[in-house]
Parts: sequence; structure tokens; C-alpha cells
Amino acid sequence: MIPPPCLASPSRYDRPDFYRRCGRWGLKLPMISLGLWQNFGGDDVLENSRATARRAFDLGITHFDLANNYGPPYGSAEETFGHLMASDFRPYRDEMIISTKAGYDMWPGPYGNYGSRKYLLASLDQSLRRMGLSYVDIFYHHRPDPETPLEETAGALAQAVRSGRALYTGISNYPPELTSRMVAILRDLGTPCLIHQPKYNMFERTPEQGLFEVLSTEGIGCIAFSPLAQGMLTNRYLSGIPADSRAARNRRFLKPEQITPEIVHKARALNELAKARGQSLSQMALSWVLRQPAVTSALIGASSPTQVEENVAAANNTKFDSGELERIDQILSPNTSHPL
Repeated sequence: MIPPPCLASPSRYDRPDFYRRCGRWGLKLPMISLGLWQNFGGDDVLENSRATARRAFDLGITHFDLANNYGPPYGSAEETFGHLMASDFRPYRDEMIISTKAGYDMWPGPYGNYGSRKYLLASLDQSLRRMGLSYVDIFYHHRPDPETPLEETAGALAQAVRSGRALYTGISNYPPELTSRMVAILRDLGTPCLIHQPKYNMFERTPEQGLFEVLSTEGIGCIAFSPLAQGMLTNRYLSGIPADSRAARNRRFLKPEQITPEIVHKARALNELAKARGQSLSQMALSWVLRQPAVTSALIGASSPTQVEENVAAANNTKFDSGELERIDQILSPNTSHPL
């Protein structure tokens, strides 16, 4: 039996403080955004993907984040989202922020990767067809290209906006110095950079080493991807590697050898602190990301509506006292050990 079209919850906007402005720009994003990197591909169950996306929207998540090669197979997450737009979300298009990206490998040959004008604009056209959209809200360059001039990549992003195929431009995985240069070029082209998407979590704090300062100075928003470290900052791996876990099933992005005894020690210690705060480990990890002034939104992945519900609840408590932050830093210190 096919579920009826989406009738969004009338209470989805009852929490205006759930939305944060992207830097100094007019666009607001929910504190928790839904990424379709995993669990929305052609190999996944469509009705589960549908139920997850619908629950997210009912809880006030208006931002759905994609990329050309999300799946697997490549492109299938955008196709799935296209089905959901047609069956559920078309009446709500103007309430949604939909983003996609190009920059990693997508199709064979010299024009299906990195940052050339040819690749970026062709990829965007393909993405729009897969999703059945006339435009996306944010179009990102997914990673720096060491061989293509920034001026060419920025020009392609600017053309996407001028042509009406995107409303805003963004970048992802750019280090501080390249971010500053790209921001300056985009500003000169009249299509300012809205947002940066770096990896940021308790185990990956590189953005604290200069990037957040650049974003704050330039007034650019930030959405942190992998805030739960691919599940290592949840209760999933506190007692080993479950057979149905990501590390056991899909080793492309999280390998069993990454879940070291040291990581388990730290996760267990963090879990005890989360309990004292009245949160799950995943909720505290999201709250910790959101406590950073430069961060606009935390980008979650979810395999069920229940996971979305748990993660959204993290926004209820993003305050940390100095003792809690000091304890977290102590736990995360490479020189700190914790008994099993």
C-alpha cells in the first residue's frame, strides 16, 4: 500500500530558535540538517528513505543536502530525492533548502571530476534532471582542484547563480587560505559565498585551526558534516562492531580498523558525560558542534525516523559549562587514557 502524499505537520515551525542565519546573509538553516550521503541510494529501501525524510520535515528540518555522486550507485540519492519531491514535497518546495555539490568523481573521462567549468555546470544540469528541479538553493564545489585555477571554478559557481540554476554558492573541504581566496573571487564576481561545509566533530577539530576564524571574519555560514564521526560518536560501537553497522557492512567510509581501542575508550568516557547532561552520546556530540559560534547547522545522516527524532532533540541543549568543556578536552587529549 502506497502511503498518501506528505501532509506536513502544522507544528513544524513552532521553534523559531531552531533556525540560524548563515553568517551575515539572509538565509537561515535549521540547526539540524538532513544529509542524503547514506541511506537514500538505489540500494536502499525507498519507503524507509521516504519515512525518514517526511519525519525530518515534520520536525522542522527544511534543509536537505545532496551531491552528484551520493548513492550508491552514483546519482541515485538525487533520483530518490526526485521521487520524494514528486510524491510528497512538491507543494512545499518554497519551504525547502535543497543543496547539491560537484567535485568528486562522477563519470568516466577527463570531464567528470574536480573543478573545471565544463564539469561543474554539466554536473549541475544532470543533478537538476535527476531531482526534477529547475534550481537548487545552494550549489557547492565539493573539494579544491589542485590543477584548475580558482577563477575558473568560481566563475562556474557564479554562472550557476546568474543562470538561475542555483540561488547561492558554497564550498566544501577548502582549507583556510584557499577559502579566503575563493571568497574574494566570488565577491568580485558578484555572487558572494554563502556557506562552507567542512568535516567537524569531536574527533576531527581541524576547522578550529584557522577556518572558523576566516568564516567569522568574512560573515560566511558553516554547516558541519560528519558531526557524529560516521557513528563513532554514538552508542553504536561502545561494545564492539555490530554485524549490521556501517563499519561491518559498508567499509568504504568507515573501516573496522578505525574503531581502535583508544577511540572506544574516549567514546565511553564521553558517553558517561552525556548521561550526566541528560543526553545520549550522539545528542551531546551534536550539541558540542552547535555550541561553536561559527557553526550554523550540523548535517546528520539517518537510517530511520527514530534517529532523526533523537538527533533533533540535541538542539534542546547546546549549552556547556566550562567544567564540561574542560572535561571533553581532557577526554579527547591524545595523552589521556581511560579504563575499559
